[in-house]
Amino acid sequence: MSRSYTLPFTAGPEHIDSNGHVNNTVWLQWVQDIGTAHWQAHARPQDRDACLWFVTRHEIDYRGNVGPGDTVTARTWIPDPPQGARFVRCVEFRDAEGKVLVGARSVWAMIDKASGRPLRIRPEIAAPFLTD
Repeated sequence: MSRSYTLPFTAGPEHIDSNGHVNNTVWLQWVQDIGTAHWQAHARPQDRDACLWFVTRHEIDYRGNVGPGDTVTARTWIPDPPQGARFVRCVEFRDAEGKVLVGARSVWAMIDKASGRPLRIRPEIAAPFLTD
């Protein structure tokens, strides 16, 4: 079972587009924000110091939206062990009633901070994210 991580996001005026709800690019920023926060919260200090992440792919499904002042709770998890330098991260954003408004599936790749080269995700790096 994957160790999940949650974080609330509140839509401010700067997040709202001309349609009156959270802009699509904001949802993507929040996907990256919770992914980064999850890494910071659970990674070992030596791994945080040595590794960087970048996204190679985002898939996003919009089932609803929120307006100014509304809060959603994001939950992220890593459903499967990594493959080489990559792993899949899932994120769901739920409203106050628990309805999933936005779901994302992203592929993240790890690189060595010193060399800038892709780095295989070793079991000890992945372990804090894959087990409860």
